[in-house]
Amino acid sequence: MSTTDDAIRALLLLMPRMVGRAKRIKVPEELESLALAPRHLSLLAYLLFDGPATVNDLAARLEVAPTTVSLMVGELSRKGVLERREDDEDRRKRIVSITDAKRPSIDAWLARGARAWRTALEPLTPDQRRMFVETLKAYEDALED
Repeated sequence: MSTTDDAIRALLLLMPRMVGRAKRIKVPEELESLALAPRHLSLLAYLLFDGPATVNDLAARLEVAPTTVSLMVGELSRKGVLERREDDEDRRKRIVSITDAKRPSIDAWLARGARAWRTALEPLTPDQRRMFVETLKAYEDALED
């Protein structure tokens, strides 16, 4: 890409294809009836890759209010996707995790995207990866304006 405009043209062609491919990733049959939204996918991805967490930890990672996460957790708990349990170290806290019954389906579903990102990001240096993520975030922020 020799100019910013060349890069923009390439991205304007690439981004719709990426979104289209992501949308075509088939939701596992056992999860289809759950009507999962993109906000659920981010929550599930954090729990899948980082393990169980508190509502406050998830809210900080997702950059939303704890009440928003609490509502999502309640919804997905009623659907048998998530479970809440007491924290062994602080009984006032609740730890959220994916249920054993749904973990294989969620893992299979999200793993394809994770593998694709790993393939794209591993050849980069840590500084290049940080710049890539910061650039995507800046793009997202610019769309909000």
